[in-house]
Amino acid sequence: MQRKAGLPTLLLTGSSGQIGFELVRSLACLGKLVVLDRSSCDLRDEGQIRKTVRQYRPDVIVNAAAYTDVNRAPLERTEAFVVNAAAPAILADEVRALGGLLVHYSTDYVFDGKLERPYVESDAATPLSEYGRSKLAGEQAIAASGASALILRASWVAGVHGRNFVKAILRQASEKPRLHVVADQQGAPTSAALVADVTAQVVARYWLHGNRETFKGGVYHLAAAGATTWHGYAVEILSIARRYGVNLAAGPDDVVAVSSQEYPLAACRPANSMMDTTRLRQAFGLYLPDWRVGIDHLLRQLLACGIPPAVANTGVA
Repeated sequence: MQRKAGLPTLLLTGSSGQIGFELVRSLACLGKLVVLDRSSCDLRDEGQIRKTVRQYRPDVIVNAAAYTDVNRAPLERTEAFVVNAAAPAILADEVRALGGLLVHYSTDYVFDGKLERPYVESDAATPLSEYGRSKLAGEQAIAASGASALILRASWVAGVHGRNFVKAILRQASEKPRLHVVADQQGAPTSAALVADVTAQVVARYWLHGNRETFKGGVYHLAAAGATTWHGYAVEILSIARRYGVNLAAGPDDVVAVSSQEYPLAACRPANSMMDTTRLRQAFGLYLPDWRVGIDHLLRQLLACGIPPAVANTGVA
């Protein structure tokens, strides 16, 4: 199906989330952007989803809505699967009928973290948690729909909006002289802004070049370059804060490394969340900067507004 003339209509769900908040910015210049949050489109309601899509008839749906409470997912399994699996399947069905594109976000939690190298897209997905299983089910449902779709697996996402590890560390460091942070899980901290900017680049390429049959859809890994542990991440956060003159009770030298066993959580996390991004970079001609670049920018934004109050349950004691 050849692209029609003019600018596209884009429908964004989950605009109040970390990635969705940034997508409102990054997608705004691409075409007519319809911004939806949970109050305007509840992904637990199939009828509302279909009615909304049919009302706007978008050329591109960007689904940034998700159930993300990893620890509560076992207790709220039905809701997790409805939002993370059933709703994406409905969106895929609708966008297929329209001949458009679905962009959907998944996670490193679809892997068990047992490999000793970065995961590639073709590696077996064997989630450790209900959250991971719900996200994998969403991927599988989209693939089975026959829709033109792009699934971006992102890792260790943090943004200006919402709860995340960066805000948790800043809050804890403002209250405690010493922090204990897990050091046996590794990954690439990725700013929500980077995820949103990459999404905009890919959507622009989809609309301006080629056609549906030649667009390189499928699953792609999206993460900043480099790697660290949660402990190393915390040290870097506090180092940046100190560099910008923030006076906290705990500094980078006050972060104590602990094991996952010493800080048990309700849901298991993969020990290795590293994802190889070669496929994404080569397919779309993208450069993904080192994780410190995005986190430094995020810290400057947060610190300009003062230490944020939100605390996420992310492995900080």
